[in-house]
Amino acid sequence: MSFIEIILLAIGLSMDSLAVSVTNGILIKNLKFSNVFRISSILALFQAGMTLIGFLAGMSFRKYITEFDHWVAFILLIYLGGKMIYEDLTQRDEKNKHDPLCIATLCGLGIATSIDALAVGISLACLESNIVLDIVTIGIVTFIISACGVYLGNGLGHKVNLKLGVLGGLILIAIGIKILVQHIYFNG
Repeated sequence: MSFIEIILLAIGLSMDSLAVSVTNGILIKNLKFSNVFRISSILALFQAGMTLIGFLAGMSFRKYITEFDHWVAFILLIYLGGKMIYEDLTQRDEKNKHDPLCIATLCGLGIATSIDALAVGISLACLESNIVLDIVTIGIVTFIISACGVYLGNGLGHKVNLKLGVLGGLILIAIGIKILVQHIYFNG
Protein backbone atom coordinates (compact mmCIF):
# COMPACT_ATOMS: atom_id res chain seq x y z
CA MET A 1 0.00 0.00 0.00
CA SER A 2 1.14 3.52 -0.75
CA PHE A 3 1.35 6.07 2.05
CA ILE A 4 -1.61 7.98 0.56
CA GLU A 5 -3.68 4.77 0.66
CA ILE A 6 -2.69 4.22 4.30
CA ILE A 7 -3.75 7.80 5.17
CA LEU A 8 -7.09 7.32 3.40
CA LEU A 9 -7.56 4.01 5.21
CA ALA A 10 -6.78 5.71 8.53
CA ILE A 11 -9.27 8.50 7.79
CA GLY A 12 -11.96 5.96 6.97
CA LEU A 13 -11.28 3.97 10.14
CA SER A 14 -11.38 7.11 12.28
CA MET A 15 -14.88 8.24 11.26
CA ASP A 16 -16.60 6.34 14.08
CA SER A 17 -14.04 7.78 16.51
CA LEU A 18 -14.88 11.23 15.16
CA ALA A 19 -18.58 10.74 15.95
CA VAL A 20 -17.75 9.54 19.47
CA SER A 21 -15.39 12.50 19.97
CA VAL A 22 -18.01 15.01 18.88
CA THR A 23 -20.50 13.39 21.25
CA ASN A 24 -18.07 13.50 24.17
CA GLY A 25 -17.13 17.08 23.33
CA ILE A 26 -20.81 18.04 23.51
CA LEU A 27 -21.07 16.55 27.00
CA ILE A 28 -18.02 18.26 28.51
CA LYS A 29 -18.86 21.53 30.24
CA ASN A 30 -15.38 22.99 30.88
CA LEU A 31 -13.11 21.61 28.20
CA LYS A 32 -9.41 21.33 29.01
CA PHE A 33 -6.56 20.14 26.84
CA SER A 34 -6.16 17.13 29.15
CA ASN A 35 -9.76 16.09 28.34
CA VAL A 36 -9.09 16.28 24.61
CA PHE A 37 -5.83 14.38 25.04
CA ARG A 38 -7.48 11.63 27.12
CA ILE A 39 -10.34 11.00 24.68
CA SER A 40 -8.18 11.23 21.56
CA SER A 41 -5.41 9.06 23.00
CA ILE A 42 -7.72 6.26 24.05
CA LEU A 43 -9.56 6.18 20.73
CA ALA A 44 -6.28 6.31 18.77
CA LEU A 45 -4.74 3.60 20.94
CA PHE A 46 -7.65 1.26 20.29
CA GLN A 47 -7.65 1.94 16.52
CA ALA A 48 -3.92 1.24 16.25
CA GLY A 49 -4.01 -1.63 18.75
CA MET A 50 -6.90 -3.43 17.10
CA THR A 51 -5.19 -3.08 13.73
CA LEU A 52 -2.09 -4.70 15.21
CA ILE A 53 -4.12 -7.48 16.84
CA GLY A 54 -5.86 -8.15 13.53
CA PHE A 55 -2.54 -8.21 11.74
CA LEU A 56 -1.11 -10.68 14.25
CA ALA A 57 -4.18 -12.87 14.07
CA GLY A 58 -3.65 -13.08 10.33
CA MET A 59 -5.56 -15.22 7.92
CA SER A 60 -5.96 -18.25 10.20
CA PHE A 61 -8.64 -16.48 12.27
CA ARG A 62 -10.21 -14.36 9.54
CA LYS A 63 -13.37 -16.39 9.06
CA TYR A 64 -14.07 -16.46 12.81
CA ILE A 65 -13.56 -12.74 13.37
CA THR A 66 -15.43 -11.44 10.33
CA GLU A 67 -18.45 -13.58 11.14
CA PHE A 68 -19.26 -11.66 14.33
CA ASP A 69 -17.25 -8.41 14.46
CA HIS A 70 -20.23 -6.31 13.42
CA TRP A 71 -22.40 -7.86 16.14
CA VAL A 72 -19.84 -7.02 18.84
CA ALA A 73 -19.65 -3.40 17.68
CA PHE A 74 -23.46 -3.20 17.39
CA ILE A 75 -24.11 -4.58 20.88
CA LEU A 76 -21.47 -2.37 22.53
CA LEU A 77 -22.70 0.80 20.82
CA ILE A 78 -26.39 0.06 21.46
CA TYR A 79 -25.61 -0.62 25.13
CA LEU A 80 -23.47 2.51 25.60
CA GLY A 81 -25.90 4.71 23.64
CA GLY A 82 -28.90 3.33 25.52
CA LYS A 83 -27.12 3.86 28.82
CA MET A 84 -26.40 7.49 27.94
CA ILE A 85 -30.03 8.10 26.94
CA TYR A 86 -31.35 6.38 30.06
CA GLU A 87 -29.05 8.34 32.35
CA ASP A 88 -29.90 11.64 30.69
CA LEU A 89 -33.65 11.05 30.90
CA THR A 90 -33.81 9.59 34.42
CA GLN A 91 -31.20 11.45 36.46
CA ARG A 92 -31.94 14.99 37.57
CA ASP A 93 -28.73 15.56 39.51
CA GLU A 94 -26.06 17.11 37.26
CA LYS A 95 -23.18 15.29 38.99
CA ASN A 96 -24.72 11.86 38.30
CA LYS A 97 -24.97 12.32 34.53
CA HIS A 98 -22.91 10.37 32.01
CA ASP A 99 -19.21 11.09 32.45
CA PRO A 100 -17.64 11.42 28.98
CA LEU A 101 -14.18 11.14 30.57
CA CYS A 102 -14.77 7.84 32.40
CA ILE A 103 -11.94 5.47 31.43
CA ALA A 104 -14.23 2.40 31.37
CA THR A 105 -16.71 4.13 29.07
CA LEU A 106 -13.94 5.44 26.81
CA CYS A 107 -12.41 1.96 26.58
CA GLY A 108 -15.80 0.50 25.69
CA LEU A 109 -16.22 3.13 23.00
CA GLY A 110 -12.64 2.52 21.85
CA ILE A 111 -13.37 -1.18 21.39
CA ALA A 112 -16.70 -0.57 19.69
CA THR A 113 -15.30 1.97 17.23
CA SER A 114 -12.21 -0.08 16.38
CA ILE A 115 -13.76 -3.44 15.55
CA ASP A 116 -13.39 -2.60 11.85
CA ALA A 117 -9.68 -1.96 12.46
CA LEU A 118 -9.36 -5.58 13.55
CA ALA A 119 -10.62 -6.75 10.17
CA VAL A 120 -8.39 -4.21 8.42
CA GLY A 121 -5.40 -5.62 10.31
CA ILE A 122 -6.20 -9.07 8.98
CA SER A 123 -6.35 -7.64 5.46
CA LEU A 124 -3.01 -5.91 5.98
CA ALA A 125 -1.51 -9.26 6.98
CA CYS A 126 -2.68 -10.70 3.66
CA LEU A 127 -1.05 -7.79 1.83
CA GLU A 128 2.19 -8.20 3.78
CA SER A 129 2.03 -4.51 4.56
CA ASN A 130 4.52 -2.56 6.70
CA ILE A 131 2.48 -2.88 9.90
CA VAL A 132 4.60 -0.45 11.93
CA LEU A 133 4.00 2.38 9.46
CA ASP A 134 0.33 1.39 9.18
CA ILE A 135 -0.46 1.38 12.91
CA VAL A 136 1.51 4.56 13.61
CA THR A 137 -0.33 6.34 10.78
CA ILE A 138 -3.72 5.01 11.90
CA GLY A 139 -3.02 6.07 15.48
CA ILE A 140 -1.86 9.58 14.57
CA VAL A 141 -4.70 10.23 12.11
CA THR A 142 -7.30 8.95 14.60
CA PHE A 143 -5.80 11.11 17.35
CA ILE A 144 -5.91 14.27 15.20
CA ILE A 145 -9.43 13.64 13.91
CA SER A 146 -10.70 12.74 17.39
CA ALA A 147 -9.16 15.88 18.92
CA CYS A 148 -10.84 18.01 16.26
CA GLY A 149 -14.10 16.21 16.98
CA VAL A 150 -13.94 16.94 20.71
CA TYR A 151 -13.35 20.65 20.03
CA LEU A 152 -16.11 20.73 17.41
CA GLY A 153 -18.58 18.98 19.70
CA ASN A 154 -17.71 21.20 22.62
CA GLY A 155 -18.21 24.36 20.58
CA LEU A 156 -21.52 23.07 19.22
CA GLY A 157 -22.76 21.67 22.52
CA HIS A 158 -22.76 24.98 24.35
CA LYS A 159 -24.67 26.76 21.59
CA VAL A 160 -27.48 24.21 21.29
CA ASN A 161 -29.95 23.74 24.14
CA LEU A 162 -30.79 20.04 23.76
CA LYS A 163 -30.81 16.92 25.88
CA LEU A 164 -27.16 16.32 25.01
CA GLY A 165 -26.95 12.89 26.59
CA VAL A 166 -29.89 11.79 24.44
CA LEU A 167 -28.26 13.25 21.34
CA GLY A 168 -24.97 11.51 22.13
CA GLY A 169 -26.73 8.21 22.83
CA LEU A 170 -28.65 8.44 19.56
CA ILE A 171 -25.39 9.07 17.68
CA LEU A 172 -23.81 5.95 19.22
CA ILE A 173 -26.89 3.86 18.44
CA ALA A 174 -26.87 5.16 14.85
CA ILE A 175 -23.21 4.15 14.47
CA GLY A 176 -24.03 0.66 15.79
CA ILE A 177 -26.93 0.29 13.38
CA LYS A 178 -24.77 1.57 10.49
CA ILE A 179 -22.09 -1.02 11.25
CA LEU A 180 -24.63 -3.85 11.47
CA VAL A 181 -26.51 -2.87 8.30
CA GLN A 182 -23.29 -2.33 6.38
CA HIS A 183 -21.97 -5.77 7.27
CA ILE A 184 -25.24 -7.66 6.82
CA TYR A 185 -26.56 -6.03 3.66
CA PHE A 186 -23.45 -4.68 1.98
CA ASN A 187 -20.98 -7.33 3.15
CA GLY A 188 -18.56 -4.96 4.95
